[in-house]
Amino acid sequence: MIRTRAVHWRRRAVLALPGVWILGILVWELLVPHGTQVVQLLAAAPAIACAGTGRRQCVLSAALCAVVALAPFGPAARLDPALRAGTCCAVVAVAAAAYVITRRRRRLVCDLERAREIADTAQRLLLRPLPPRLDGMTLAGGHLSVSEGTLVGGDLYEALATPHGVRVVIGDVRGHGFTAIATVAAVLGSFREAAHDEPRLADVLRRLERALHRHLGERAEAGGKDAEDTKGAQDRPHGEEFVTILLLEVSADGVVMALNCGHPWPYRLSSSPGRRARAAPVGRGDPLPPLGLFPLPPRLPVTRLTRLHPGDALVLHTDGAEDARDAAGAFFPLARALAEAAAHAGPVVPAAVVERVQAALLRHTGGHLSDDIALLVLRNDRQRAPSPSPAARPVRSGGRPRRQGAAP
Repeated sequence: MIRTRAVHWRRRAVLALPGVWILGILVWELLVPHGTQVVQLLAAAPAIACAGTGRRQCVLSAALCAVVALAPFGPAARLDPALRAGTCCAVVAVAAAAYVITRRRRRLVCDLERAREIADTAQRLLLRPLPPRLDGMTLAGGHLSVSEGTLVGGDLYEALATPHGVRVVIGDVRGHGFTAIATVAAVLGSFREAAHDEPRLADVLRRLERALHRHLGERAEAGGKDAEDTKGAQDRPHGEEFVTILLLEVSADGVVMALNCGHPWPYRLSSSPGRRARAAPVGRGDPLPPLGLFPLPPRLPVTRLTRLHPGDALVLHTDGAEDARDAAGAFFPLARALAEAAAHAGPVVPAAVVERVQAALLRHTGGHLSDDIALLVLRNDRQRAPSPSPAARPVRSGGRPRRQGAAP
């Protein structure tokens, strides 16, 4: 609301700028001694209107006001008729040029808005918004891109409900910008297929590795789309192109299995009734090298990361969150920010955590990010399965199970 009012007042100020310019010149001519003759500066009024608003109506209004101000009365009466006529011609010439420029500018702005709308749609299809709920879990994700005008950078994340459990991927492509977007598309496209097809989490990672190598090979053959891509494809070996990947699989009982390829480990936000949530890192083991640096080993160490009890949440992030610095060079305290974002009694709200951490990141860096930042929060809303009653448990007698109370 405050931002909308500020934009509204700014637009009003820009619209009034040509009138203020004309009025200021006339007041100057009335107050200063004779012989200054700054009325010729009225010719700049249409140019100011063109640069400020870009509206043809404003340009024409400024030109009309400037011509009227040159009428033979008041300050303009002291001007020589030839000088006054020359000033009028200058006003008309500047107004005509500004009118043509404004017309072309509006056409280019319309084309730019259409192109930006198409680009935003394509980027949202690539890094699609996460569903608010997924197979008994509440999700929220957010992304901050260091490249101006882009919604997607070098970071990627996705969560899918599969027959094998909820599978999640988060990763960070080397570099950022449009070059990294193609790699993000290749990795995410492979994950969205492999997560459903492969019963083993290790096989999903191998599919991602094959997709990455295939993409890099195709990009090398194509030679790149610009000089930077061409140099990168021809002069750099594939070993310098890599992607950090963290693969997770959350089973129905809340057990989280993980495969980590050079990616930061997540944080766990645990909460209990009447107590504040606590943030603690999980999985501080040595990860595998990032994808693309070295071939994956024959046996992949799928580790049991943690177990999410009902109400617990898992926070996944890219290294841009921990590496963000302020003007003094201090790193962003991610663990403390997570604790403060969830510092309230009751369950963790994933969307609120993402929003508060992003706001804290922008405050810490002053809005000047040095790397893309992705956040993903998953909260387990599944109810704990009730344990079977003693009467329903089988009792072994003589090697054969029987129910309690049954005749021997």
